[in-house]
Amino acid sequence: MVDAPPTTNRPGLLDGLDPEQRAAAAAPRGPVCVLAGAGTGKTRTITHRIAHLVRSGHVSSGQILAVTFTARAAGELRTRLRALGVEGAQALTFHAAARRQLRYFWPRVIGDRMWDLVEGKLRLVGQAAHRVGLGTEGEFLRDLASEIEWAKASLISPDDYPAAAVRAQRDTPTSLKQMAEVYQAYETAKNSAQVLDFDDLLLQTTAILEEHGEVAREFRERYRCFVVDEYQDVTPLQQRLLDAWLGGRDDLTVVGDANQTIYSFGGASPRPLLEFTRRYPEATVVRLERDYRSTPQVVDLANRVIGAARNRPAGSRLQLIGQRPAGPEPRFGEFDDEQSEAAAVAARVRYLLDAGVSASEIAILYRVNAQSEAYEQALAEVGVPYLVRGGERFFDRREVRQAMVALRTAAADPPPTELVTAVRSVLARVGLTDQPPPGGGAAKERWDALLSLVEVAEELAASLDGANLPRYVAELEQRAAAQHPPTVEGVTLASLHAAKGLEWDAVFLVGLAEGTMPILHADGDDNAIEEERRLFYVGVTRAREHLWLSWSLSRHPGGRRNRRRSRFLYGLLPEHHPAARPTRAQAAKGGPKPRCRVCEGPLLETMEIKLGRCGRCPSNLDEQLFARLKDWRTNRARELKVPAFVVFTDATLLAIAEQQPADRGALVAISGIGPSKVERFGDEVLAVINT
Repeated sequence: MVDAPPTTNRPGLLDGLDPEQRAAAAAPRGPVCVLAGAGTGKTRTITHRIAHLVRSGHVSSGQILAVTFTARAAGELRTRLRALGVEGAQALTFHAAARRQLRYFWPRVIGDRMWDLVEGKLRLVGQAAHRVGLGTEGEFLRDLASEIEWAKASLISPDDYPAAAVRAQRDTPTSLKQMAEVYQAYETAKNSAQVLDFDDLLLQTTAILEEHGEVAREFRERYRCFVVDEYQDVTPLQQRLLDAWLGGRDDLTVVGDANQTIYSFGGASPRPLLEFTRRYPEATVVRLERDYRSTPQVVDLANRVIGAARNRPAGSRLQLIGQRPAGPEPRFGEFDDEQSEAAAVAARVRYLLDAGVSASEIAILYRVNAQSEAYEQALAEVGVPYLVRGGERFFDRREVRQAMVALRTAAADPPPTELVTAVRSVLARVGLTDQPPPGGGAAKERWDALLSLVEVAEELAASLDGANLPRYVAELEQRAAAQHPPTVEGVTLASLHAAKGLEWDAVFLVGLAEGTMPILHADGDDNAIEEERRLFYVGVTRAREHLWLSWSLSRHPGGRRNRRRSRFLYGLLPEHHPAARPTRAQAAKGGPKPRCRVCEGPLLETMEIKLGRCGRCPSNLDEQLFARLKDWRTNRARELKVPAFVVFTDATLLAIAEQQPADRGALVAISGIGPSKVERFGDEVLAVINT
C-alpha cells in the first residue's frame, strides 16, 4: 500500500461535508461503521470516503467493490463516484457482483460454461409442487417460492427446513413436511435442468471462494477494499459471501440504520450491523443524525414514530436533527370510506401541482399493492398523470426501445456536435418535439419518456468532460441493464417497501387503518409489529416538506364505519384534531391488568398477553403440538380458500401449544380467540391437542 499526504493537502474533496460525514469519509483504512439515519447523507458520505481512499493512495479505484441492495442504488453510487472523478470502482448489487465473479471463475472451477440463470422460478416450483402432490395455483406457487428464497437466504437446507421454520415461527404455505419436500424437489429439478436461481449466484460464488484457494487468492488480490450500503438488510447468505470476499481482512466500511430494517420476512437481520464493533473492536464508528432531507416538522414526527418502538437496541437509537427551514405541519385525515379518502388525496395532489410542486416530486404510498387501484382512478378523474412503481419497466417501453435503436445507430458515426444537441436531434426522429403535445394521455407519457432521455444527456454532460454520444449510449445501456431509469414526470404510486431509498417533496401515506398498517397477519407478534412500525417510519422519512397521513373508517361507501386508525398514529395527532379525542369505549377502558400465569407478574407486551406469561419465565412449548397445529391450519385454510392467518395467526397457535387448553372455556380465555373462532374451530383444535 502506497503512503500519501493526508487529504488536508488536497482541498475541496471533503470541504462540503459536515463534521460527522467528514469523520466517516476521512477515517483511516480498516473497519468503519456508519450508523446513518434517514436523510443524513449516507450516499454522499460513502462516495466521498471512496474518493478519499483513492486520492490518498490507500487503494486504487479498481480495487474497490461497493455493494448495495437495489440496482437503482448501485446506479446512484456509480453516478456520484463518476462526478467525484472515480471511474474504476465497482458499484453493484450483491447478486450482480456475484454473477460477474461466477461467470469469470466458473469455467476454471467447473470446467464448462456457466449454467443459465432462471429469471422466474415459478415453473420449476410448479413442477416440484406437482411432484409432491400439491396444487399449482399462481398465488400458492408464489408463496412456496418465497419460502424457498427465505430458506436459501438463511442458509437452511431442505433437510433442516422443518426445525428451522419452527424456530423462526414461519407462517408456511403448506405443512412443514410438504414444504421441505417441495424445496428438495425444486433443487433437484433445477440441478437436472442445469440452471441457477438468484440465490445460487451467491451460494455458488461463496462455495468457490471457500473451497478453491487459488481462486480466492486471485479475487482478494484484485479487490482489497469493500463498502456495503444498507447493511441492516444483509441476510446470512450475503454475510457469508462478504466474509468470503474479505478472507479475514478488515478493509470494510458498512453503512446502515437498524430503524429501517423492513425485510426480516426475507431473512434480513440488523444483527451484523448492531454487532459490528463486537466483531471489529477497533472499528471507527460514526453516527449521522443531521437530517438534510426533511423539514423539522417531518423530522419531529419521524422521531416520535420510531421513539415509540419497544426494545430498541442501542445501535438503533438515532435521534434525527432537522437541518432544513421550517415547513408545513403534517396533515391528518379521517374519511368515511376508501373512495372518499382517495378523492381527497387526489384533490390535494391537484392543489400541490397548481401551487408549483412537480408531479414527479409527489408520491402516494400504501402498505399493499392492491390499494393502488382507488388512487389510480381518483387521479385519472382529476387529470393527474401517475406512474405505478413496479409496473412496466422504463426501458421496456416501446418508445424507449425505439429511441435506443436510433441512438445506437447514431453513436456508430457520431455527429460533431455537443452531446445534448446530438441527442435531441436523434430523438426528434422518433417523436420528441420542442413542445409537449396538447392535453395529457398516452402521447404526453411518450413525450415525457423521451424528454427524460435528454435529461440523462444533460446530467452526463455536466458531470463528465468530453462526454459524447458513444459514452452516452454506454451510460444508457448500463442503466438499462441495472434497471436504473431516469425520472419521468408523473405522481408516483408505490408500496412502502418499494419506496425504500427514495424521497419526494410531498408524500401521502394512505390506508393507515388497523389490519392494513400494521398488516393483519402481524398482529400478536411483537417482532412483526415492530417491523411494521419501522416500515411506517420509512414512509414518513420519504417526505421532504409536505406529509399527509390518512385512513378510512369503512372499505366501501355506505359500509359499516368499524375500522380503527393505525395504532402507530396514537399520540401523533394534534390535540385539536377530531380523531385525537378518545372514544367513549377507550375512555372507559380499565379493569384488572393481565398477569403472568407462572410468576404472577404484570404482562405488558402484546405477545406476553397472548402467551399468558412474561418474557422472563421459561416457555413450555410443545414443538410437536405446534407443528401439528400448523399442519391442521394449513389444510383448513386451503379448504376455506383463505390465507392461513385468517384461521389463526402463528402467535395464537404458539399460545395454544404452550397453554394446551382442555376445553372451550380455556380456549376462549387465550387472547385473540373470540367466541366465533371457538364456535367454528374449537372442537377441531381440541382434537389436535388430544391427538
